[in-house]
Amino acid sequence: MGMSRKTQVKKRRISSPPPPSTLLLHHSEHHLLPNSETTTSANPRSPYPNFQRPTPQECLIVRDALISLHGFPEEFAEFRRKEAVVNDSFEEKQQKLDDEGEVRIAPLIQGGSVLDGLVSVILSQNTTDVNSRRAFESLKLAFPTWEDVHAAESKSVVNTIKCGGLAETKASCIKNILSALLEQKGKICLDYLREMPIDKIKAELRHFKGVGPKTALICWQVACVLMFYLQKDDFPVDTHVFRIVKAIGWVPSEANREKAYLHLNSQIPDDLKFDLNCLLVTHGKHCEKCTKGHRAQRTPLGSCPLSSYYV
Repeated sequence: MGMSRKTQVKKRRISSPPPPSTLLLHHSEHHLLPNSETTTSANPRSPYPNFQRPTPQECLIVRDALISLHGFPEEFAEFRRKEAVVNDSFEEKQQKLDDEGEVRIAPLIQGGSVLDGLVSVILSQNTTDVNSRRAFESLKLAFPTWEDVHAAESKSVVNTIKCGGLAETKASCIKNILSALLEQKGKICLDYLREMPIDKIKAELRHFKGVGPKTALICWQVACVLMFYLQKDDFPVDTHVFRIVKAIGWVPSEANREKAYLHLNSQIPDDLKFDLNCLLVTHGKHCEKCTKGHRAQRTPLGSCPLSSYYV
């Protein structure tokens, strides 16, 4: 039985990286040209319709170079393994989760609901991965269900997530979302988003107080939920990704994060978005050249394969 094109694209995400000899061939034959005038057709979905980078070929070259250096980042590996069941309906996914055990909806945050994912993204703002995870685990330990969080006093929630920073702002945002869900949907759950198209999901999430209107932070929050927790083809632009794509000329020098998000999502092939995003985030944390102030957050793993592409 033949596979659909979409299924074939998804499966390419979990294929093994090419051998080093292939990578060398890519780099010897092609170069990431800083000149944006590489094609003749404009991109009407981009805020920069005549800016033609990155090309699909450039995306593949960078993906291959980074995966050769880092391997696939372990912190995102569970999400990547789940790609094999992404085309099933929600009910079929749930049955596979029950039958197979090892596949989870939201592996980085145990529990797996879409709401778990959104709250974990909110808690990750302006803090380290360690503190973000600690705040989420503290919240779930103190309040086992989202109904418990909704019923709790705001001060109690603030104290519970204080280790993640910006506790009052984050607690207010979380409780606003829970209240809105209960009032509008009759229950505190976001799993209904799984069967919605991307544009409708974005509109639905931005409707919640604290998740809208559209700003760089909100674009990133929504995109993370889309890519990681709903398994949609989207490309979040955090500070690491933004810094690198500007440095290698994938967005115009005047681009801000909101416009970079729109442009990159319109240029990067869907089948490369997941791997490329995870690898750029990881590289931005490990590479002294690519991180802010040239101070890597984690131990450098080798020379930067993107150095020759900086513009």
